[in-house]
This record gives sequence, structure tokens and C-alpha cells, in this order.
Amino acid sequence: MKFLVINPGSTSTKIAIFDNDHSLFEENIIHTVDELKPYKHINDQMSYRKDLIEKHLLLWKIEGSKLDAIIGRGGLLPPVKAGAYEINEQMIKVLLSKETVEHASNLAALIAFELSNEFGLKSYIYDSVAVDQLEDVARLSGSPLIPRTSFTHALNTRAMAHAHALACGKTYEQMNFIVAHLGGGISVNAHKKGRLIDVIPDDEGTFSPERAGRVPCNALMELCYSGRFDKQDLKKQMRGKGGIVAYLGTNDVKSVVEKAEAGDQSCELVLDAMTYQVAKSIGEMATVLEGDIDAIILTGGIAYSKYVTERIKKRVAFLADTVIMPGEHEMKALAEGVGRAIRGDEEIHQFI
Repeated sequence: MKFLVINPGSTSTKIAIFDNDHSLFEENIIHTVDELKPYKHINDQMSYRKDLIEKHLLLWKIEGSKLDAIIGRGGLLPPVKAGAYEINEQMIKVLLSKETVEHASNLAALIAFELSNEFGLKSYIYDSVAVDQLEDVARLSGSPLIPRTSFTHALNTRAMAHAHALACGKTYEQMNFIVAHLGGGISVNAHKKGRLIDVIPDDEGTFSPERAGRVPCNALMELCYSGRFDKQDLKKQMRGKGGIVAYLGTNDVKSVVEKAEAGDQSCELVLDAMTYQVAKSIGEMATVLEGDIDAIILTGGIAYSKYVTERIKKRVAFLADTVIMPGEHEMKALAEGVGRAIRGDEEIHQFI
């Protein structure tokens, strides 16, 4: 089966052609600030990005009608099940609604649906960021005004859990994992027998290169009413200008590690604090799984850093074996997931 996979980000659109789970072509199309400037809303970029994708299909000599399906990254939908959804008119209507939070990932389904109609194919999303399999006990935050929700790195963490289970000669549904996604944002998730039962999203746990993570609640409320920031500025301080960049002025973890190894004590302290907090979050998820953990998986771009992963492993070694699966494998995860669904190994959900 041949798939076109589409994964839009805020300043780029990743596209690929997969033959089953083998990548034939891949491209990361970069969008400059000037190119995006004419578009007031993210959804206004749809035709612009769709045209660029079609140009690459021509360049790659890929006929749309010869594809088996088009796959888009799932956007900020209302809570959905894990796995594959066929893109339909209802989904498009919700993604275009003013009530839906604007996010570049929403463009994936919009573009995939238009192209699939042009080519006479079906289109799908897989493991939307809105995947919600939380157990009821995990939904209570302590205030009914602020229920806990499941916004996390579902796609990559579930893909790594599937892959490690396969390497163990088992299925995802037979094993329990704690998966930490270490990227621009850091999330830690508990996977129990094929379900993502609890999450620590990138605003509830450890700080990261660009996120402040969990901060003291009372102090945050004081800051909100201090007059120092308006709402948007303060959100930026928590998400975009928080974490490592707030302490050290850079979000480049590789350079921070190099400075720490060269003896920079400020860099060493910040990295130690971040890895300390990741380990604390893993400990939280260990209690969710009642200690029944087949493996702890560290994934995402920062997992390439041995400096970071070794410090996390040292703190969590008593819980379970730690497996390093670095990088973000979203494109392959999308192709593999929808491939399983089309073959009948997983259910294809209908969005209602």
C-alpha cells in the first residue's frame, strides 16, 4: 500500500510517500515568516500548503490516483479514541469551527480530505493529540473548574510502545510501559495493556527547552494579577519562553550539554533539574501502573543525548529497565498505524 503522509507544523509541512512502512520520499517544507504573513488565521494557509504538496507530488512523479490513501496528523479535535479515524465532513466541520483551537496540526485533515476527494481516495488521521483513554480517577484535578484532559504526545509514545512490544515478541496490548517524550515539550505517559490511561502533559510536569511545565500555583496566580504581563505575554512566558530558554537564553539542548560537560555549572544545574523532574514524573506514572512496568521508554529528540538519558536512567533504574528510542517517528507512526487499520488489525473509527 502506498500512502501520502502529511504532518504540518507552525513553520513547516512534513510530507512523505510510504510503501507500507518503508519511506520512498520525504520532505520538510519550510515556511518563512514572510510567506505566512498574508494569512490571518492558520486555516487560511490550507490552499497555500496544499499547492506546495501537489508540486512535490509532481516532482516525485507520484500520481495521486495511484495512492491507496492519504494520512494526516490528527488535530485539536474534541476527545477521540486512539487509532485511525476516517476523515469525514463532520470532522472537517469541527476543525473549521471557531470553537476549535487554532493549531497547525488541524491543517493535516483539511488538506488530506481535499486531496482525497480530488484523487478519489479515502483519507485518515491517526492518534490525534486529542486521544483520550484516561481512567475516570485521572480526570479529577482537585477543582471541577479545571478538569484534567489528555493532550499529550500520543502518536510518538504509542508508536514506540508498539515497536518495543514487537521487539519483545509481544503485542502492545500485552504490556505496560511508561513513555517519556523528550522534545521542545516533555510529556510522560502510562500505557497499560494497550491503553493510554494517564498522562503528564508538557504543562503539568517537567520543564523542557521551551516550556515552564508545572509551576507553583499560588505564585502563578500572583503573577497573573501583578500587571507585569498581559494574558498572551504570560502564556508565552510559560510556553515558548519557559524552561531552559528562560534560564539560559537558548533552547539548544546540545549546546547546553556541551557547556555542562566543559564545566559550566549553570548549564549543569539546569540540566540536572530537568532530568530530576523527568524522573519524578516517571515515578508518578509508576504508581499509576502499581509498579507493574515492563519497560520505561525514553524517546523524542533529546533522547539522543546520553548526558540526559543516563541521568534519568540512574534515578529510575529501580523501577524497570530503561529503553532509549530516540527521535520523533511521527511520519512512520502515521503510515504504520493506518496500515494496521486498513489491514483489519485495528478498528477504523468514524468521527461523530
